[in-house]
Amino acid sequence: MYNRSAPNFKNSCLPKSRELRYFLYFCNMSSNTVNITNKRARFEFLLSDEFTAGIQLSGTEIKSIRQNKASILEAYCVFEGDELFVRNMHIAEYAEGSYNNHKLKRDRKLLLQRKELDKLLRKAKIKGFSIVPLKIFLSDSGFAKMRIALGQGKKLHDKREDMKDKDTKRDLDRVMKGR
Repeated sequence: MYNRSAPNFKNSCLPKSRELRYFLYFCNMSSNTVNITNKRARFEFLLSDEFTAGIQLSGTEIKSIRQNKASILEAYCVFEGDELFVRNMHIAEYAEGSYNNHKLKRDRKLLLQRKELDKLLRKAKIKGFSIVPLKIFLSDSGFAKMRIALGQGKKLHDKREDMKDKDTKRDLDRVMKGR
C-alpha cells in the first residue's frame, strides 16, 4: 500500500533502517520555520518588558499558522476581566478546512502565569502603555507561542531619530564594506 506522507528513500544516502529514516524525515519536517513578526512594533513603541505567552487556538488555526498564513501587524492585546486576549490578529482560512474553518479575526486568549498577568495589568493601566504582540513562533514541543511586550507609544520626533540612526548605521556599514 502506498503511503503519500512517507518520503521515497530508495536512492537516499541515509541509513537503511526504516525507523531511523522516518524519524529523521519527520524531525526535519517539524522544524521551527514559522516566522510571523510585527515589524512596526519596534518602530512605533518603546518596548520595556517582554513575555512569552501561549495562544489558545482551534484546529484549523494552528494549521494555518504552520503555513505562515497569519498577520499580527494590526493586532493588540486587551484585558477582559482578568484574562488577556489578542484582538485583530488575522489568521487565513485553512485550504482543506471545509466547513470546519475558523473566523479570520476573532479574540484569541493568551495563556500566561497569574503573576505575569497581574504585572501586565498593573502596568497597562498607566496612561500611554499598551501591550503589543511582537512575534508568533512554534515551541520545541510544537505549540504556538506569542512574544508580547509592554510598550509606550513613541512621539514623531522619536521616530525621526530612529530613522536617522538607522540611515547613519547603514551608511557606515556601506563605507566599511567598500574598504
